[in-house]
Amino acid sequence: GRATGWAAAGEDSFVDDPMGTGAAQIHRIQPYQADKTYICPGCNQEIRPGTGHLVIVPVSDPASRRHWHSPCWEHRARRRPTGR
Repeated sequence: GRATGWAAAGEDSFVDDPMGTGAAQIHRIQPYQADKTYICPGCNQEIRPGTGHLVIVPVSDPASRRHWHSPCWEHRARRRPTGR
């Protein structure tokens, strides 16, 4: 993975999950792929359909994946997850 935790288009990378579950995989969701509304754990605000974002998938528990705004993920050290 890259030091910033970003995945290039079509590439997945691994990071430590900020929700505390260990290793997690990052998936980049392009705007055309985003067809649902999610709540970002970094800011507790909606990620609207049509908004590119990141999905963080814990290796140990893929069902507990979280959808993050890209800027919230980039600044996650300052934006502690809300736990939702």
